[in-house]
Amino acid sequence: MRCELPENVQKYSETPTYTDTTVPAGLLRDHSTKAGVWGKLVVTDGHLFYLRDDCPAQRVDEGAPAVIHPEEKHFIRVPAPVSFRVEFYRVMP
Repeated sequence: MRCELPENVQKYSETPTYTDTTVPAGLLRDHSTKAGVWGKLVVTDGHLFYLRDDCPAQRVDEGAPAVIHPEEKHFIRVPAPVSFRVEFYRVMP
């Protein structure tokens, strides 16, 4: 599984910074990005866990973002205080 964003994508949006107390409930259960949309889970303080079907949980720490693949079901677990955001990328015309 690719751990980096493809070279031909550009950032077009990002979420606000969330914390362990403000994380939207939808991020804590299965969801996915749209076709052609990649995500980057960026932790700015603390850590969280990124989970995908049939894959072990991936710990995501500050300075080591996780790549979210288009249409891949995933969710996060927040075991401790954390700050993070999700950046969204796509191939731009």
